[in-house]
Amino acid sequence: MNYEISHARTPFVVFLVFMEEVSDPGEGAVFMVFVMEFDLLADDPWSGLGAGISYESYLTNGYLQTRIDWIPGMAGIRLQDIPSFICTTDADDPMLNYDGNEAQNARTARALILNTFDPLEIHVLQALSSIFPNLYPVGPLPLLLSGQFPSEAASICSNLWKEDTTCLQWLDAQETSSVLYVNFGSITVLTASQIREFAWGLKISGFPFLWILRPDLVRNGEVEMAEITGDLEAGGKGKVARWCVQEEVLAHAAVGAFLTHCGWNSTLESVCGGVPVICWPFFAEQPTNCKYACGEWGIGVEIEGEVKRDKVAVIVREVMGGEKGEEMRKRAAKWREAARKAAEIGGSSSESLEKLIGFLRNGCT
Repeated sequence: MNYEISHARTPFVVFLVFMEEVSDPGEGAVFMVFVMEFDLLADDPWSGLGAGISYESYLTNGYLQTRIDWIPGMAGIRLQDIPSFICTTDADDPMLNYDGNEAQNARTARALILNTFDPLEIHVLQALSSIFPNLYPVGPLPLLLSGQFPSEAASICSNLWKEDTTCLQWLDAQETSSVLYVNFGSITVLTASQIREFAWGLKISGFPFLWILRPDLVRNGEVEMAEITGDLEAGGKGKVARWCVQEEVLAHAAVGAFLTHCGWNSTLESVCGGVPVICWPFFAEQPTNCKYACGEWGIGVEIEGEVKRDKVAVIVREVMGGEKGEEMRKRAAKWREAARKAAEIGGSSSESLEKLIGFLRNGCT
């Protein structure tokens, strides 16, 4: 069976489709598969946020550096690390209220299924388990599916664009850990200025790079993609493709780091591949993922503030060729091994999956 699911949360959807085939949960089963954890974990979720940001100046005067101490399992998190929907001066903002209400509605769910694994987010999972006795961390889904259900995993297509396999052939010709992989996901949009600054930063860094440039990556067609593509590939250091099989790219020996928007799928796939990340979070939960990658897990460094070519080049050199980058690669390799162990038979995620199947077969009781 071949599933083509054009959805930003495809791994969750694919997993639930698969679960429907192996069990009969009965009527009324409710599973929340994507929630804003900070909202679920707070007794009074809006008390510390003031239902958004009170004044426009708070967005730029350093207020977002304020640390929050009322979210169990997320010690030291700052306002700027929280999903971007709270960064509004409008208390009636649709996304602020929609996500807040949905997170509270999740408290009535019979179970919570998460695409993560115990060691990666142990403190948050422990805090959530006090709210959800039926908590099932079953990630990383790519490793769990490919390891235990290879035939089903091979039949699933989750890409939104047609893959360009020539990028893998190009990687084959590169040295080990020498290439920076760049991909800002399936929906992030850049300005013409941002894409030019990234392009120049990559070129002057001196390191080979593979950049996935979607046809719609630039806002409102502000720049011709052919112009950017030609400049990037001149000299042979860069390779540009419209899309790729990201899991295969991140598993390739030539890839030394990943410049990413920090979407959860990309973040988890970088963990599975043992690849450190250069973070440029754009919106939604990406700042939270960035905080964990750079802080808790020690596998990332953030491009902060406005994108400038010199800043990009310095960080790329630091991660690709510096001592800090080497330390990040060592930690990333340890997280890759932890992810593999969680997904293998007898691992924490594998056992969680078995418990979930039993829960479903018992009618969610």
